[in-house]
Amino acid sequence: MRIGFIGLGNMGRHMARHLIHAGHLVTVHDTRPEAATEHLALGARWADTPAACATGADLLITMLPNPRAVEDVLLRGEAAEALPEGALWIDMSTSTPAAAERVATEVLDRRGVRRLDAPVSGMARGAEAGTLQIFVGGAADDFRMCLPVFDAMGDPDKVLHVGPLGAGYTVKLLINLLWFGHLVATSEVLAMGVKAGVDLGVLRNSLLASPAASHFLEHDVLCVLTDGDYDDSFAMALACKDLGLAVDLGRDLGVPTELSALIEQIYRRSKAQHGELAGEMSPIRLYEAVAGEEFRLPSPTAEPDDAALSAI
Repeated sequence: MRIGFIGLGNMGRHMARHLIHAGHLVTVHDTRPEAATEHLALGARWADTPAACATGADLLITMLPNPRAVEDVLLRGEAAEALPEGALWIDMSTSTPAAAERVATEVLDRRGVRRLDAPVSGMARGAEAGTLQIFVGGAADDFRMCLPVFDAMGDPDKVLHVGPLGAGYTVKLLINLLWFGHLVATSEVLAMGVKAGVDLGVLRNSLLASPAASHFLEHDVLCVLTDGDYDDSFAMALACKDLGLAVDLGRDLGVPTELSALIEQIYRRSKAQHGELAGEMSPIRLYEAVAGEEFRLPSPTAEPDDAALSAI
């Protein structure tokens, strides 16, 4: 299949590579030509503009940082106008239904170009491993046709058709919103426990053995607790952008977002203190400061090997 791929950032560069390995004819574009070095070495073609990337493509995949970038590429970069009639646009960005609808209304609908929204979850390491979760909104027939493409980038068991156009964007925003909420709530609990004198490991094990257990507490926060890694593969600027989009969505739907708005404020405070490029888990550092120490689990004691035992 002839695929145009636009957006070779922390996630997109891995996703495009998997498509090349799967045997697709991939043409790539990014604002940074050097981002495509690996892909060109694997046989991909380079396009100088978004429009050139879309020309002749059966599928155009965009993996971009925000709704404005999506509109810049599709409308102002003329990628939508360059797509052949009958082609399909798959937007895998964390964007909004409104941005995609503007692209469709202005160009795609009159040109007979179909579309799917298919945002992803799983962080950069999931993109690198090809184990992303993919949440697809759009026509069921288009979803089924694109399954081999999605399976090349994600875990086939976690490629989900979640509803009509726009549903993929919505599900992804809500996943991010709840994940960020888990991070803030977990950080607050750990800070209180540590400051009260409870051992961090004992506290975490107690929480995991209780109804308060969560995937975040068991798995995601471990990179901080064991390695001091606040995950700079996804920057605070993007996290705050996603939170803003989620709060805006709630407002548009008439759903109160008091808690979500507070989480957004905490993230924006961390961004102001730690920088736009700081990792998405940087708000934990706010609570470490309150507790007066970093949240770190002790390194496990290594078991002596056979040679060491024989020397005793």
